[in-house]
Amino acid sequence: MVFEGLREQSLDVDLTFEVAPEHHATLVQAIRELKDQLALNVEQVSPSDFIPLAQGYRERATFLGRYGQLDVFHFDLYSTALSKIARATEEDLNDVVALLRAGWLEMATLERYFQEIRPRVATESLRQNLDEFDRNLEAVRALWARQ
Repeated sequence: MVFEGLREQSLDVDLTFEVAPEHHATLVQAIRELKDQLALNVEQVSPSDFIPLAQGYRERATFLGRYGQLDVFHFDLYSTALSKIARATEEDLNDVVALLRAGWLEMATLERYFQEIRPRVATESLRQNLDEFDRNLEAVRALWARQ
């Protein structure tokens, strides 16, 4: 959100990564050193920690650039938005609306992925119940309608 200019600040940097097993320790050490040098709070977290992922999430990752040997992507923004809907803090819901406003997401597509994962939320998520998940989407709809 900060990287794209949709929010001024964040308390932490959320990241998830895929790396060959033989390079995992080296990457973790480099991230630790960078977070200490830059005085950043870095969280290893993925939308999949909060919600089941909709089909095709890998293909929807947005390539940001190559930095040395590192390819950097935004995680699928629909999955990111759905995980924010699941958590439903005020900031999370405002982030979803900001993504919609910026044109990074379309409401109809977000709702389609919501409906795809909804049945799985009840069986695969420890934190979520369907009524709460539904109410959280309604809150996003209401915020979006005010735009």
